[in-house]
Amino acid sequence: MKKLFFVIFSLLFVVSLFAADMAVWEKSTLNSIIKRKELRVGLEAGYMPFELKDKKGNIIGFDVDIAKEMAKELGVKLTLVNTAWDGIIPALLTNKFDIIMSGMTITPQRNMQVNFADPYIVVGQTILIRKDLAGKIKSYKDLNDPKYTVVTKLGVTADFATKKLMPKAKLRLFETEQEAAMEVINGKADAFVYDLPYNAIFYAQNKSKLVFLDKPFTYEPLAWAINKGDPDFLNWINNFLMIIKGDGRYDAIYNKWFKTTDWLKEVQ
Repeated sequence: MKKLFFVIFSLLFVVSLFAADMAVWEKSTLNSIIKRKELRVGLEAGYMPFELKDKKGNIIGFDVDIAKEMAKELGVKLTLVNTAWDGIIPALLTNKFDIIMSGMTITPQRNMQVNFADPYIVVGQTILIRKDLAGKIKSYKDLNDPKYTVVTKLGVTADFATKKLMPKAKLRLFETEQEAAMEVINGKADAFVYDLPYNAIFYAQNKSKLVFLDKPFTYEPLAWAINKGDPDFLNWINNFLMIIKGDGRYDAIYNKWFKTTDWLKEVQ
């Protein structure tokens, strides 16, 4: 009798575990994407070369090309949801899209709201300064002075890094990277702090007016963000990243956007 009871209990336990697993899968974003036949990607089209608009208004970029590969592997169509940066996490949390693929840096604060996949690229903060400050400003430490005006974009890691490492400088924040960087070009600010990829491209376009301090002074892994409590989707994303890094697709996309500037003709 005891043996029979133990067998029945074991079977019930296995069935309950299976039911729990199926319940998790039913609620999974991955399952929803497959049923909907659509992958919705949240991004802000203003961060060269990760996502930006071409001359026709189409969103292109490094993240976009990887998102296309992701949708292809899922066998679904891709929908890009252009979203203001300060509202991008709230939009994910309210199911406006399935995943954030927008050059987002992993931070402990953001990680309390979302789950991050494995980093797909590592960048750091660098500095563009006015040409006439060459030799006077050699690192971020030299900018930590009230006589200098530093600009960057509101709410990004450059904003936080500047406040933390250059607290004495006059900080001005802008809605877009372009607006902030142009303040240095126009002589209204002394330095622009931002991620290495963006600064490298902006410098290439404005070498006659800027000096590029290209050694990153922060370590910033970028990753895709999804809602919490979704192990199936997180597992799929990490495996997808591993596969495209192994089969050459990642390198091909990386080389296109970071090792050449051929794509600039599409946006200029």
